[in-house]
Amino acid sequence: MRRWLDRVRGRARQPLRPLPDALWQTTLARCPYLTELTPPQQSRLRGLTALFLEDKEFHGAQGLLITDEMAVTIAAQACLPVLHFGPGAQALRWYDDFVGIVVHADEVVAQREFVDETGVVHAWEETLAGEAMPGGPVMLSWRDVDAASSESGYNVVIHEFVHKLDLRDGQADGCPPLPAGFMGQNTLRGAHDHWLSVMQSAYQDFREAVIRAERFGAAPTWLDPYGAENIAEFYAVASEAYFVNRSRFGVDFPALLGLFDAYYRNWA
Repeated sequence: MRRWLDRVRGRARQPLRPLPDALWQTTLARCPYLTELTPPQQSRLRGLTALFLEDKEFHGAQGLLITDEMAVTIAAQACLPVLHFGPGAQALRWYDDFVGIVVHADEVVAQREFVDETGVVHAWEETLAGEAMPGGPVMLSWRDVDAASSESGYNVVIHEFVHKLDLRDGQADGCPPLPAGFMGQNTLRGAHDHWLSVMQSAYQDFREAVIRAERFGAAPTWLDPYGAENIAEFYAVASEAYFVNRSRFGVDFPALLGLFDAYYRNWA
């Protein structure tokens, strides 16, 4: 049987073909938190997912075969953060700095190098489940995509695509570009400062909780401790949990719940 994505990508600017019902139902089964969306929201996400698949190109690393099910699973989760950012093409403009999505079967070991202010070169290896490159492609480990969990708040696809939002203004600082009048602020600077004040407070509390757990035997944090690395990672880790388990997220981070609702749900 010919693959649906092959047919879509072989078209030359014809009307967008909707996702097949069976393929969409498989995606909802893989991502049960999507079933918590209202029927109109699910319909909107389905259409946005189809448009995303038309615009982006998937590449399997080291011979990995990207099936329709894999591509749609990734695309639907990637579209979730921008679901309310305007109609179809307007929402996807937030992802217009790249085309490629590279999927590895498992985690990737990346070679890192940094030259400090004294000229000393520091080299190390970093194991990655995903990576969003400024102005470049998104890399994902399929094993980690498949390990998404509402219970743990873990979702590598949402994590990396939220990094893409954060990077839209050129820096990963835990604050994406905000709409005019965000949360009643009169200026974009005021909106930015308000966002970071809420984020910084939550980040510091989380970082201290991670330290207590790792050094003093306190209860482990619900969110992935990786969020304590810096505020940009905290923003991405917190956003994962917000989308896959909003009720639990609201209990642990009530201030961030209001902030994220205002950002992710009120553009359109």
